[in-house]
Amino acid sequence: MKMISAIENKIYELRSVRVMLDYDLADLYEVPTKALNQAVKRNIKRFPDDFMFRLSIEEWNLMRSQIVTASQTKRNTGVTPFAFTEQGVAMLSGILNSDKAINMNIAIMRAFVAIKRATILHMDIHEQLKEIKQRISEHDSQLSGIYDAIENLLDEKAEQKTWENRKRIGFKP
Repeated sequence: MKMISAIENKIYELRSVRVMLDYDLADLYEVPTKALNQAVKRNIKRFPDDFMFRLSIEEWNLMRSQIVTASQTKRNTGVTPFAFTEQGVAMLSGILNSDKAINMNIAIMRAFVAIKRATILHMDIHEQLKEIKQRISEHDSQLSGIYDAIENLLDEKAEQKTWENRKRIGFKP
């Protein structure tokens, strides 16, 4: 479980897609980033644009400013990292055949699934909250109508009572 949560912390959302960066994957697979990227380049046909893309300078600078580990990596500042989507990470398992890479790939896939489940749960909770909010607003308007009706009844009752028509209390001669 600790492994999956550690992996989840290395999954980022870029271009509306969840991705992992090449240096994080290399670290998890216990291979140099350069070796991972060379293996990818030798098998580039397996990695279309929706499986892997290179970060733009702006995206990389934004990430480096937000993520401590990203700013601490020793990278050539002119070269941005590759980002691998879930499908790209799955494709990596086909080109990295060590036992460590296979086991790590399984853990990474489980982390992606855990994030999807959490997202679905979050969306479900969001829908429930929306429904509750709608019901509360309906109840507010209904309660407001009830309060108005009670006030009208009280006003009518007060108008009907006059000083002379009131019920007398006390000693009657």
